Amino acid sequence: MKKTVKDVDLKNKKILMRVDYNVPINEKGEIEDDTRIKESLPTIKYLLEQNCAIILMSHLGRPKGKPEAKYSLAPVAKRLEQLLNKPVLMAKGIVDNETKSMAEKLSSGEIMLLENIRFDPREEKDDPEFAKELVSLVGPDGVFVQDAFGSVHRAHTSTHAVAKLLPSVCGFLLEKEIKYFDKILYSPERPFVAILGGAKVSDKIGVIENLINKVDVIIIGGAMAYTFLSSKGISTGNSLVEKDKIDLAKELLKKAEMKNVRIFLPIDHIIADKIADDAQVKHCDTPDIPEGYIGVDVGPNSISRVANIITSAKTIVWNGPMGVFEIEKFQQGTKDIALLVAEATKKGATSVVGGGDSVSAVKKFAVEDSISHISTGGGASLELLEGKSLPGIEVLQDK
Repeated sequence: MKKTVKDVDLKNKKILMRVDYNVPINEKGEIEDDTRIKESLPTIKYLLEQNCAIILMSHLGRPKGKPEAKYSLAPVAKRLEQLLNKPVLMAKGIVDNETKSMAEKLSSGEIMLLENIRFDPREEKDDPEFAKELVSLVGPDGVFVQDAFGSVHRAHTSTHAVAKLLPSVCGFLLEKEIKYFDKILYSPERPFVAILGGAKVSDKIGVIENLINKVDVIIIGGAMAYTFLSSKGISTGNSLVEKDKIDLAKELLKKAEMKNVRIFLPIDHIIADKIADDAQVKHCDTPDIPEGYIGVDVGPNSISRVANIITSAKTIVWNGPMGVFEIEKFQQGTKDIALLVAEATKKGATSVVGGGDSVSAVKKFAVEDSISHISTGGGASLELLEGKSLPGIEVLQDK
């Protein structure tokens, strides 16, 4: 286990804290979803109780190592101020003289947000010199708090190099993420069911290979199901199939069989002539999809077949939607899965939902309060499910 903010003395310390404020901001500069900002509040409030001075770092979007107005964190500072009901100083830079001066004057109980850390080209290079400059903002007695689960799979300066230079611990959000993923991956209650969707098998190869050794059942939906169906000689019409992954899909099905892991593929589909709101849509009640049609969702028979398996599970991990749920005509399969996972959780199952689209689905169908844990990091959660160790966690101090 890694040390958390509760395992070290933080009274009156200066804190350098990595948060994940990579939130969607529209053209008017309005934040469309502030979940990630809200998730950082418990740690920030705890640090304020310890009378800390807090310097926050985050990235936003993918600027090319130089300032871009649309990627400024200024709207985030405003929203954070509203949520905390206290001032948040917004730095115009990262380690320029003005920012250094602001950091020096920062008193206990005050908060400051650095400008987008990716405005500096050294951030993505895990640069030790840049790390020293960042650490100088809090001084040698400072402490590094990592609470950006969405970024810990990347060995960048603000997630990795800085942690080597200061006492480095988890915030509450990161602690919660580690706790849930450790529970499902290393001590799950059984039956353990994995529900995997999304567009591509190639995105989930590592996840499937790792989970075959851990779960009892894998339910596959979304466009990736058509590559698996194709590997079994089933017609998939004009559906998205990764032809270069058909042999791999065959191999994964064989591996699962050898491990006595049951894999459920769709046995019926919602099909359409195109992916659009005005598409011609119908139910195809066989596994085979006719030519000229695209599979856009799993069908009701596929859901009925797995409903009892999901609701009687004790551990569930869900990553990836069952279809193009953003379009109302194609959303039923994903909605049904969301409701089934929520029902299982109410009966006592531990459920973990990860990946941006599945998280959006859980919110869209208003079951977020009935899920044990909704992960805040798509890439990081996928890598944990693949069995990888994450550099931004590895570098933190052990208990």
